[in-house]
Amino acid sequence: MKKTYKIEVDCANCANLMEDAARKTAGVQTAAVNFMTQKMIVEFEDGKEPGAVMEDVLRACRKVEPDCEIFL
Repeated sequence: MKKTYKIEVDCANCANLMEDAARKTAGVQTAAVNFMTQKMIVEFEDGKEPGAVMEDVLRACRKVEPDCEIFL
């Protein structure tokens, strides 16, 4: 399952770091962050609950940028 989320990220470098952090999160198959459109596209592994996985993704992204917001 693939979903798109609105994300607040301050710079392109942080967007790249958040993309890497999201990809390493359990339950995420692929992730892409677009700084220009302020969107994150996440493809989840089969059988994973997107809401629970996105909480982990948000925690990982906040390690990169503490004031990051992902609108679920």
